[in-house]
Amino acid sequence: LGFHNLILLSSSFHSSSCLPPPPLTQQLQPLQKKKNPWTPMAAGCIAGGIEATCVWPMEFIKTQLQLHSKAAGGAPLPYNGMLSGLSYYVRTTGFFSLYRGLAPTLIGSIPKAGIRFGLNAIIKDSLRDAEGKLTPGKNFVAGLGAGVSEALVIVAPVETVKTKCIELNMPFVSGFKHILATEGIGGVYQGAAATALKQGSNQGLRFMWFNEYKRIVTDDGEKKLTPLMGLFGGMSAGCFSTIGNNPFDVVKTRMQGTRASKYANTLDCFKQILSKEGVGALYAGVVPRLGRVVPGQGIIFMSFETIVQNLEKFTIFQ
Repeated sequence: LGFHNLILLSSSFHSSSCLPPPPLTQQLQPLQKKKNPWTPMAAGCIAGGIEATCVWPMEFIKTQLQLHSKAAGGAPLPYNGMLSGLSYYVRTTGFFSLYRGLAPTLIGSIPKAGIRFGLNAIIKDSLRDAEGKLTPGKNFVAGLGAGVSEALVIVAPVETVKTKCIELNMPFVSGFKHILATEGIGGVYQGAAATALKQGSNQGLRFMWFNEYKRIVTDDGEKKLTPLMGLFGGMSAGCFSTIGNNPFDVVKTRMQGTRASKYANTLDCFKQILSKEGVGALYAGVVPRLGRVVPGQGIIFMSFETIVQNLEKFTIFQ
């Protein structure tokens, strides 16, 4: 009996050893691959250049309206809104005068958007939970970190030169030389704290809104985000962030203007505007800003999502 059992055991072992091994996909569980940070950075650079060029005339008028202080006692502007402002400059100084100050912004917009989208993706990856999910609060923190970083590296000097070029009615090179001659290199970084405050809150609100919108319309990534969905999501994010942080934008613009010396610091600027001009002054330029930001964010988010989808077809961006 023992010999018979030994034969059966040997036969069973021989049969099982001849069975093919299970497929490799059953042996190993696939690991979730992190996205290449260069992909959102490259897509952001391209999308940033597209967006800045498309909406610059609205940014030009918005800046002029914000620079005009009701308490300054100067002559009123010959226009009071975006459409009347666009019409005025086309009639008096020509269409291309609306693009004055674009050069420093365009130079800065490409790396600025690259830093914003690239760093936002990196921070989001570090904040994900065990299931790879993010809360709205974490999305806000990721956008805030990206916004403050881009503000200190790119936005503060570029926005300062842009604002002063518009106020002085000078082209980029002449305006830059004038700032260096009259204020030194410190004049280029004027209003950096206000810029970081504005840019950080701006991007925090935008990314929080857009990522929640994207999660809902794509059913947590089960569906593809179409360009039209990206356009609408970006426009709604731009509207939300503009209404939420326009006071910071007004303070930032005043701190970067040629008359910023009358303010002791960012907080003093906020207090003076509030006490001398009222709460309404903190929402100066909100309508033209909406006219510039809403389509601008629609363009940049739509462009970014579309460009990412196309870049991921290349091995280097996978």
